[in-house]
Amino acid sequence: MIIDLPSTSTSAINKALVDLRDSGGAVALGRVLTLVVVTDDAHAEDAIAAANEASREHPCRVLVLARGNKRGAARLDAQIRVGGDAGASEVVVLRAYGPLVEHGQTTVVSLLLPDAPIVAWWPGAAPEDLASDPIGRIAQRRITDSAEARDPRKALEQRRATYRAGDTDLAWTRLTNWRALLAAALDQPPFERVTSITVAGAPDSPSTELLAAWLAVKLKAPVLRARTKKGTGVQSVRLERASGPVELVRPDQNVATLTQPGQPDRRMALARRPVKDCLSEELRRLDPDEVYGEVLRDGLPKVGSKVVTVRAAQAQGRLRPPAETAREQAAAEVQSARVSRAMKRAQPTEPTQRVGGTAVPNDEHSENASERGTAPAEKATAAKRTAAGRGAAAKRATAEKAASARTSTAKKAAPAKRATAGGTAGRTTRGASA
Repeated sequence: MIIDLPSTSTSAINKALVDLRDSGGAVALGRVLTLVVVTDDAHAEDAIAAANEASREHPCRVLVLARGNKRGAARLDAQIRVGGDAGASEVVVLRAYGPLVEHGQTTVVSLLLPDAPIVAWWPGAAPEDLASDPIGRIAQRRITDSAEARDPRKALEQRRATYRAGDTDLAWTRLTNWRALLAAALDQPPFERVTSITVAGAPDSPSTELLAAWLAVKLKAPVLRARTKKGTGVQSVRLERASGPVELVRPDQNVATLTQPGQPDRRMALARRPVKDCLSEELRRLDPDEVYGEVLRDGLPKVGSKVVTVRAAQAQGRLRPPAETAREQAAAEVQSARVSRAMKRAQPTEPTQRVGGTAVPNDEHSENASERGTAPAEKATAAKRTAAGRGAAAKRATAEKAASARTSTAKKAAPAKRATAGGTAGRTTRGASA
Protein backbone atom coordinates (compact mmCIF):
# COMPACT_ATOMS: atom_id res chain seq x y z
CA MET A 1 0.00 0.00 0.00
CA ILE A 2 1.30 3.47 -0.92
CA ILE A 3 -0.02 6.67 0.63
CA ASP A 4 0.96 9.94 -1.07
CA LEU A 5 1.32 13.10 0.99
CA PRO A 6 2.11 16.01 -1.36
CA SER A 7 3.30 19.33 0.07
CA THR A 8 3.26 17.95 3.58
CA SER A 9 5.16 18.29 6.84
CA THR A 10 6.87 15.93 9.26
CA SER A 11 4.02 16.25 11.77
CA ALA A 12 1.50 15.17 9.13
CA ILE A 13 3.74 12.21 8.22
CA ASN A 14 3.96 11.11 11.86
CA LYS A 15 0.19 11.41 12.24
CA ALA A 16 -0.35 9.26 9.14
CA LEU A 17 2.00 6.60 10.52
CA VAL A 18 0.12 6.52 13.83
CA ASP A 19 -3.23 6.27 12.03
CA LEU A 20 -1.94 3.35 9.96
CA ARG A 21 -0.77 1.56 13.08
CA ASP A 22 -4.08 2.10 14.87
CA SER A 23 -6.20 1.02 11.90
CA GLY A 24 -4.11 -1.83 10.51
CA GLY A 25 -1.75 -2.74 13.31
CA ALA A 26 0.90 -3.77 10.81
CA VAL A 27 3.46 -0.98 10.94
CA ALA A 28 5.78 0.83 13.36
CA LEU A 29 6.19 -2.18 15.66
CA GLY A 30 9.03 -4.70 15.98
CA ARG A 31 11.63 -2.61 14.11
CA VAL A 32 15.25 -3.22 15.04
CA LEU A 33 16.82 -0.10 13.51
CA THR A 34 16.29 2.96 11.35
CA LEU A 35 17.93 2.92 7.92
CA VAL A 36 18.43 6.39 6.46
CA VAL A 37 19.06 6.33 2.70
CA VAL A 38 20.47 9.52 1.19
CA THR A 39 20.22 9.62 -2.58
CA ASP A 40 18.90 11.68 -5.46
CA ASP A 41 15.42 11.51 -6.92
CA ALA A 42 16.56 9.67 -10.06
CA HIS A 43 18.05 6.66 -8.23
CA ALA A 44 15.65 6.45 -5.30
CA GLU A 45 13.67 3.44 -6.55
CA ASP A 46 16.76 1.24 -6.93
CA ALA A 47 17.82 2.06 -3.39
CA ILE A 48 14.30 1.38 -2.07
CA ALA A 49 14.21 -2.03 -3.77
CA ALA A 50 17.54 -3.03 -2.19
CA ALA A 51 16.43 -1.75 1.23
CA ASN A 52 13.16 -3.69 0.98
CA GLU A 53 15.03 -6.94 0.31
CA ALA A 54 17.48 -6.29 3.15
CA SER A 55 14.60 -5.51 5.54
CA ARG A 56 13.31 -9.08 5.22
CA GLU A 57 16.30 -10.09 7.33
CA HIS A 58 16.38 -6.89 9.41
CA PRO A 59 12.89 -5.36 9.94
CA CYS A 60 13.43 -1.63 10.10
CA ARG A 61 12.01 1.77 9.28
CA VAL A 62 13.50 3.01 6.02
CA LEU A 63 13.72 6.77 5.58
CA VAL A 64 14.66 7.68 2.02
CA LEU A 65 15.83 11.25 1.58
CA ALA A 66 15.54 11.81 -2.19
CA ARG A 67 17.03 15.19 -2.98
CA GLY A 68 15.34 17.00 -5.82
CA ASN A 69 15.90 20.30 -7.60
CA LYS A 70 17.50 22.94 -5.42
CA ARG A 71 15.80 25.71 -7.32
CA GLY A 72 12.30 26.90 -6.63
CA ALA A 73 10.23 27.10 -3.48
CA ALA A 74 10.75 24.90 -0.48
CA ARG A 75 8.48 21.86 -0.65
CA LEU A 76 8.36 18.42 0.92
CA ASP A 77 6.51 15.57 -0.79
CA ALA A 78 6.22 12.28 1.05
CA GLN A 79 5.18 8.72 0.42
CA ILE A 80 4.43 6.05 3.00
CA ARG A 81 4.80 2.47 1.78
CA VAL A 82 3.72 -0.52 3.85
CA GLY A 83 2.77 -4.13 3.20
CA GLY A 84 3.77 -5.63 -0.12
CA ASP A 85 5.36 -2.37 -1.27
CA ALA A 86 7.74 -2.23 1.68
CA GLY A 87 9.06 -5.75 2.28
CA ALA A 88 9.28 -6.34 6.02
CA SER A 89 9.72 -2.66 6.79
CA GLU A 90 7.88 0.61 6.52
CA VAL A 91 9.29 2.99 3.96
CA VAL A 92 8.94 6.76 4.15
CA VAL A 93 10.14 8.53 1.00
CA LEU A 94 10.92 12.21 1.50
CA ARG A 95 11.38 14.25 -1.66
CA ALA A 96 12.81 17.65 -0.76
CA TYR A 97 12.98 20.62 -3.11
CA GLY A 98 14.40 24.10 -2.89
CA PRO A 99 16.27 25.08 0.30
CA LEU A 100 15.11 21.89 2.03
CA VAL A 101 17.60 19.91 -0.07
CA GLU A 102 20.45 21.17 2.12
CA HIS A 103 18.57 20.61 5.39
CA GLY A 104 17.34 17.07 5.01
CA GLN A 105 18.63 16.07 8.44
CA THR A 106 16.03 18.27 10.15
CA THR A 107 13.34 16.34 8.29
CA VAL A 108 14.79 12.94 9.11
CA VAL A 109 15.35 13.49 12.84
CA SER A 110 11.67 13.81 13.68
CA LEU A 111 10.88 10.46 11.99
CA LEU A 112 13.54 8.31 13.66
CA LEU A 113 12.43 5.31 15.71
CA PRO A 114 12.96 5.96 19.44
CA ASP A 115 15.76 3.99 21.17
CA ALA A 116 16.78 2.21 17.96
CA PRO A 117 20.19 2.20 16.21
CA ILE A 118 20.61 4.41 13.15
CA VAL A 119 22.39 3.32 9.98
CA ALA A 120 23.08 5.81 7.19
CA TRP A 121 23.58 4.63 3.60
CA TRP A 122 24.73 6.65 0.59
CA PRO A 123 24.10 4.46 -2.51
CA GLY A 124 25.68 6.98 -4.86
CA ALA A 125 27.81 10.03 -4.21
CA ALA A 126 28.79 10.40 -0.55
CA PRO A 127 30.08 13.38 1.40
CA GLU A 128 33.84 13.73 1.73
CA ASP A 129 33.79 13.40 5.52
CA LEU A 130 31.06 11.03 6.66
CA ALA A 131 31.49 11.66 10.37
CA SER A 132 31.11 15.43 9.87
CA ASP A 133 27.99 15.12 7.74
CA PRO A 134 24.78 16.09 9.63
CA ILE A 135 23.22 12.69 8.99
CA GLY A 136 26.51 10.84 9.50
CA ARG A 137 26.89 12.38 12.98
CA ILE A 138 23.68 10.76 14.26
CA ALA A 139 24.41 7.31 12.76
CA GLN A 140 26.22 4.41 14.41
CA ARG A 141 27.12 2.89 11.02
CA ARG A 142 27.86 4.80 7.81
CA ILE A 143 27.76 2.80 4.55
CA THR A 144 29.10 4.04 1.21
CA ASP A 145 29.88 2.46 -2.17
CA SER A 146 33.13 3.58 -3.77
CA ALA A 147 32.26 1.67 -6.94
CA GLU A 148 29.59 4.29 -7.69
CA ALA A 149 32.03 7.20 -7.53
CA ARG A 150 33.42 8.81 -10.66
CA ASP A 151 36.98 8.00 -9.55
CA PRO A 152 36.89 4.90 -7.33
CA ARG A 153 40.59 5.09 -6.46
CA LYS A 154 40.25 8.70 -5.35
CA ALA A 155 37.12 7.82 -3.38
CA LEU A 156 39.06 5.13 -1.48
CA GLU A 157 41.80 7.62 -0.65
CA GLN A 158 39.14 10.02 0.62
CA ARG A 159 37.60 7.28 2.78
CA ARG A 160 41.07 6.50 4.16
CA ALA A 161 41.80 10.15 4.99
CA THR A 162 38.52 10.66 6.85
CA TYR A 163 37.94 7.18 8.31
CA ARG A 164 36.11 6.95 11.63
CA ALA A 165 35.00 3.88 13.53
CA GLY A 166 31.66 2.83 12.06
CA ASP A 167 32.49 3.61 8.42
CA THR A 168 32.29 0.82 5.84
CA ASP A 169 32.09 0.37 2.09
CA LEU A 170 30.06 -2.04 -0.05
CA ALA A 171 33.17 -2.46 -2.22
CA TRP A 172 34.69 -4.17 0.82
CA THR A 173 31.56 -6.25 1.47
CA ARG A 174 31.66 -7.68 -2.06
CA LEU A 175 34.97 -9.34 -1.15
CA THR A 176 33.56 -11.57 1.59
CA ASN A 177 33.45 -14.69 -0.62
CA TRP A 178 36.89 -14.03 -2.09
CA ARG A 179 38.39 -13.60 1.36
CA ALA A 180 36.70 -16.76 2.66
CA LEU A 181 37.99 -18.92 -0.22
CA LEU A 182 41.56 -17.62 0.02
CA ALA A 183 41.66 -17.98 3.80
CA ALA A 184 40.33 -21.55 3.56
CA ALA A 185 42.98 -22.43 0.96
CA LEU A 186 45.80 -21.14 3.17
CA ASP A 187 44.42 -22.99 6.20
CA GLN A 188 45.24 -26.30 4.52
CA PRO A 189 48.70 -27.92 4.59
CA PRO A 190 51.42 -27.27 3.71
CA PHE A 191 51.51 -24.25 6.01
CA GLU A 192 54.10 -22.21 4.16
CA ARG A 193 54.84 -18.56 4.02
CA VAL A 194 53.53 -16.58 1.05
CA THR A 195 56.46 -14.90 -0.67
CA SER A 196 54.64 -12.74 -3.24
CA ILE A 197 51.10 -11.76 -4.23
CA THR A 198 49.62 -10.88 -7.61
CA VAL A 199 46.11 -9.42 -7.86
CA ALA A 200 44.52 -8.76 -11.25
CA GLY A 201 41.42 -6.62 -11.67
CA ALA A 202 39.84 -3.70 -13.45
CA PRO A 203 41.14 -0.17 -12.87
CA ASP A 204 37.62 0.98 -11.96
CA SER A 205 37.21 -1.73 -9.29
CA PRO A 206 37.81 -0.51 -5.73
CA SER A 207 37.22 -4.08 -4.55
CA THR A 208 40.44 -5.11 -6.33
CA GLU A 209 42.37 -2.42 -4.46
CA LEU A 210 40.89 -3.46 -1.12
CA LEU A 211 41.60 -7.15 -1.77
CA ALA A 212 45.22 -6.41 -2.60
CA ALA A 213 45.50 -4.23 0.51
CA TRP A 214 43.97 -6.93 2.71
CA LEU A 215 46.40 -9.58 1.43
CA ALA A 216 49.35 -7.22 1.86
CA VAL A 217 48.55 -6.35 5.46
CA LYS A 218 47.64 -9.90 6.52
CA LEU A 219 50.31 -11.91 4.68
CA LYS A 220 53.04 -9.27 4.91
CA ALA A 221 54.25 -9.98 1.38
CA PRO A 222 54.90 -7.71 -1.63
CA VAL A 223 51.90 -7.16 -3.91
CA LEU A 224 51.89 -6.75 -7.68
CA ARG A 225 48.75 -5.12 -9.06
CA ALA A 226 47.81 -6.12 -12.65
CA ARG A 227 45.28 -4.18 -14.71
CA THR A 228 42.51 -5.87 -16.72
CA LYS A 229 39.70 -4.43 -18.83
CA LYS A 230 37.22 -2.02 -17.31
CA GLY A 231 34.10 -3.58 -15.91
CA THR A 232 35.67 -6.99 -15.20
CA GLY A 233 36.00 -6.45 -11.44
CA VAL A 234 38.35 -8.75 -9.54
CA GLN A 235 39.71 -11.36 -11.94
CA SER A 236 42.44 -13.38 -10.25
CA VAL A 237 44.68 -13.77 -7.21
CA ARG A 238 47.99 -15.67 -7.17
CA LEU A 239 49.83 -16.47 -3.94
CA GLU A 240 53.37 -17.76 -4.40
CA ARG A 241 54.67 -20.39 -1.95
CA ALA A 242 57.65 -22.77 -1.90
CA SER A 243 55.52 -25.81 -2.79
CA GLY A 244 53.75 -24.00 -5.62
CA PRO A 245 51.26 -21.17 -6.20
CA VAL A 246 47.69 -20.94 -4.97
CA GLU A 247 45.51 -19.39 -7.68
CA LEU A 248 41.91 -18.24 -7.65
CA VAL A 249 40.87 -17.16 -11.16
CA ARG A 250 37.46 -15.88 -12.30
CA PRO A 251 37.65 -15.28 -16.06
CA ASP A 252 33.92 -14.80 -16.74
CA GLN A 253 32.72 -13.03 -13.54
CA ASN A 254 30.56 -16.04 -12.65
CA VAL A 255 32.61 -19.21 -12.11
CA ALA A 256 36.04 -19.29 -10.46
CA THR A 257 38.70 -22.01 -10.43
CA LEU A 258 40.83 -22.66 -7.35
CA THR A 259 44.19 -24.29 -8.09
CA GLN A 260 46.44 -25.70 -5.35
CA PRO A 261 49.57 -27.90 -5.52
CA GLY A 262 48.81 -31.60 -5.14
CA GLN A 263 45.03 -31.13 -5.37
CA PRO A 264 42.57 -31.25 -8.27
CA ASP A 265 41.24 -27.99 -9.62
CA ARG A 266 37.94 -26.94 -8.08
CA ARG A 267 35.30 -24.84 -9.79
CA MET A 268 32.85 -22.80 -7.75
CA ALA A 269 30.25 -20.09 -8.22
CA LEU A 270 31.72 -16.66 -7.52
CA ALA A 271 29.46 -14.08 -9.17
CA ARG A 272 29.39 -10.41 -8.24
CA ARG A 273 27.23 -9.94 -5.17
CA PRO A 274 24.11 -7.78 -5.60
CA VAL A 275 23.62 -4.65 -3.51
CA LYS A 276 20.80 -6.17 -1.45
CA ASP A 277 23.05 -9.02 -0.24
CA CYS A 278 25.86 -6.64 0.66
CA LEU A 279 23.47 -4.34 2.50
CA SER A 280 21.97 -7.24 4.43
CA GLU A 281 25.45 -8.31 5.53
CA GLU A 282 26.36 -4.84 6.73
CA LEU A 283 23.13 -4.51 8.73
CA ARG A 284 24.02 -7.67 10.70
CA ARG A 285 26.59 -5.79 12.72
CA LEU A 286 26.41 -2.40 14.37
CA ASP A 287 29.94 -2.42 15.81
CA PRO A 288 32.90 -0.97 13.90
CA ASP A 289 34.53 -3.14 11.23
CA GLU A 290 38.09 -3.11 12.55
CA VAL A 291 39.51 -5.19 9.70
CA TYR A 292 38.20 -2.71 7.13
CA GLY A 293 39.76 0.15 9.07
CA GLU A 294 43.11 -1.67 9.23
CA VAL A 295 43.03 -2.35 5.49
CA LEU A 296 42.32 1.31 4.74
CA ARG A 297 44.96 2.70 7.10
CA ASP A 298 47.78 0.19 6.68
CA GLY A 299 47.00 -1.86 3.57
CA LEU A 300 46.36 0.72 0.86
CA PRO A 301 49.77 2.42 1.25
CA LYS A 302 51.47 -0.98 0.75
CA VAL A 303 49.69 -1.54 -2.55
CA GLY A 304 50.82 1.79 -3.95
CA SER A 305 49.78 3.34 -7.25
CA LYS A 306 52.02 1.29 -9.58
CA VAL A 307 49.90 -0.94 -11.82
CA VAL A 308 51.24 -3.22 -14.58
CA THR A 309 49.41 -4.73 -17.51
CA VAL A 310 48.26 -8.33 -17.60
CA ARG A 311 50.78 -9.10 -20.34
CA ALA A 312 53.61 -7.73 -18.23
CA ALA A 313 52.53 -9.85 -15.26
CA GLN A 314 52.35 -12.92 -17.52
CA ALA A 315 55.79 -12.21 -18.91
CA GLN A 316 57.15 -12.16 -15.36
CA GLY A 317 55.51 -15.51 -14.65
CA ARG A 318 53.30 -13.90 -12.01
CA LEU A 319 49.97 -14.53 -13.70
CA ARG A 320 48.38 -17.29 -15.75
CA PRO A 321 46.43 -16.15 -18.84
CA PRO A 322 42.71 -15.93 -18.01
CA ALA A 323 41.90 -17.39 -21.45
CA GLU A 324 43.68 -20.61 -20.45
CA THR A 325 41.54 -20.89 -17.32
CA ALA A 326 38.42 -20.18 -19.37
CA ARG A 327 39.28 -23.00 -21.78
CA GLU A 328 39.87 -25.39 -18.88
CA GLN A 329 36.54 -24.43 -17.33
CA ALA A 330 34.75 -24.99 -20.66
CA ALA A 331 36.37 -28.40 -21.06
CA ALA A 332 35.40 -29.36 -17.51
CA GLU A 333 31.80 -28.31 -18.15
CA VAL A 334 31.67 -30.39 -21.35
CA GLN A 335 33.04 -33.42 -19.52
CA SER A 336 30.56 -32.96 -16.69
CA ALA A 337 27.68 -32.75 -19.16
CA ARG A 338 28.91 -35.90 -20.95
CA VAL A 339 29.03 -37.87 -17.69
CA SER A 340 25.59 -36.64 -16.73
CA ARG A 341 24.11 -37.78 -20.05
CA ALA A 342 25.79 -41.19 -19.73
CA MET A 343 24.34 -41.66 -16.27
CA LYS A 344 20.87 -40.82 -17.52
CA ARG A 345 21.15 -43.36 -20.39
CA ALA A 346 22.45 -46.16 -18.16
CA GLN A 347 19.81 -48.81 -17.19
CA PRO A 348 19.72 -49.59 -13.48
CA THR A 349 20.52 -53.23 -12.56
CA GLU A 350 17.74 -55.40 -11.17
CA PRO A 351 18.05 -55.68 -7.37
CA THR A 352 17.89 -59.19 -5.88
CA GLN A 353 17.04 -60.65 -2.53
CA ARG A 354 18.64 -63.76 -0.98
CA VAL A 355 16.55 -66.84 -0.05
CA GLY A 356 18.46 -69.68 1.58
CA GLY A 357 21.79 -68.39 0.27
CA THR A 358 20.57 -68.11 -3.35
CA ALA A 359 19.98 -64.77 -5.09
CA VAL A 360 16.37 -64.47 -6.24
CA PRO A 361 15.02 -61.51 -8.23
CA ASN A 362 12.86 -59.04 -6.36
CA ASP A 363 9.31 -59.68 -7.66
CA GLU A 364 8.04 -56.25 -6.69
CA HIS A 365 10.85 -54.53 -8.55
CA SER A 366 10.33 -56.81 -11.56
CA GLU A 367 6.65 -55.89 -11.70
CA ASN A 368 7.46 -52.18 -11.43
CA ALA A 369 10.07 -52.54 -14.16
CA SER A 370 7.50 -54.28 -16.39
CA GLU A 371 5.05 -51.46 -15.82
CA ARG A 372 7.71 -48.93 -16.82
CA GLY A 373 8.02 -50.59 -20.23
CA THR A 374 10.65 -53.36 -20.03
CA ALA A 375 11.38 -55.10 -23.33
CA PRO A 376 9.51 -58.44 -23.98
CA ALA A 377 12.72 -60.45 -24.11
CA GLU A 378 13.81 -59.01 -20.81
CA LYS A 379 10.36 -59.78 -19.38
CA ALA A 380 10.62 -63.48 -20.46
CA THR A 381 14.13 -63.81 -19.05
CA ALA A 382 13.06 -62.24 -15.77
CA ALA A 383 9.99 -64.54 -15.61
CA LYS A 384 12.17 -67.65 -16.17
CA ARG A 385 14.59 -66.57 -13.47
CA THR A 386 11.70 -65.93 -11.12
CA ALA A 387 10.05 -69.33 -11.84
CA ALA A 388 13.35 -71.17 -11.44
CA GLY A 389 14.02 -69.41 -8.18
CA ARG A 390 10.56 -70.22 -6.90
CA GLY A 391 10.89 -73.93 -7.94
CA ALA A 392 14.22 -74.28 -6.19
CA ALA A 393 12.85 -72.62 -3.10
CA ALA A 394 9.82 -75.00 -3.11
CA LYS A 395 12.05 -78.08 -3.44
CA ARG A 396 14.24 -76.93 -0.56
CA ALA A 397 11.16 -76.27 1.57
CA THR A 398 9.75 -79.81 0.81
CA ALA A 399 13.08 -81.44 1.66
CA GLU A 400 13.31 -79.50 4.88
CA LYS A 401 9.76 -80.55 5.86
CA ALA A 402 10.51 -84.28 5.15
CA ALA A 403 13.71 -84.16 7.17
CA SER A 404 11.85 -82.46 10.02
CA ALA A 405 9.12 -85.17 9.94
CA ARG A 406 11.70 -88.00 10.07
CA THR A 407 13.45 -86.38 12.97
CA SER A 408 10.18 -85.99 14.89
CA THR A 409 9.20 -89.71 14.31
CA ALA A 410 12.58 -90.89 15.51
CA LYS A 411 12.31 -88.82 18.65
CA LYS A 412 8.85 -90.28 19.45
CA ALA A 413 9.98 -93.90 18.84
CA ALA A 414 13.04 -93.69 21.09
CA PRO A 415 11.19 -93.71 24.50
CA ALA A 416 9.08 -96.74 23.52
CA LYS A 417 12.15 -98.75 22.55
CA ARG A 418 13.86 -97.87 25.81
CA ALA A 419 10.70 -98.97 27.81
CA THR A 420 10.48 -102.32 25.94
CA ALA A 421 14.10 -103.04 26.51
CA GLY A 422 13.74 -102.25 30.22
CA GLY A 423 10.71 -104.60 30.69
CA THR A 424 12.43 -107.63 29.05
CA ALA A 425 15.48 -107.20 31.21
CA GLY A 426 13.32 -107.20 34.41
CA ARG A 427 11.53 -110.45 33.52
CA THR A 428 14.79 -112.20 32.81
CA THR A 429 16.21 -111.22 36.19
CA ARG A 430 13.17 -112.37 38.15
CA GLY A 431 13.18 -115.80 36.37
CA ALA A 432 16.82 -116.35 37.25
CA SER A 433 16.19 -115.60 40.94
CA ALA A 434 13.33 -118.07 41.17
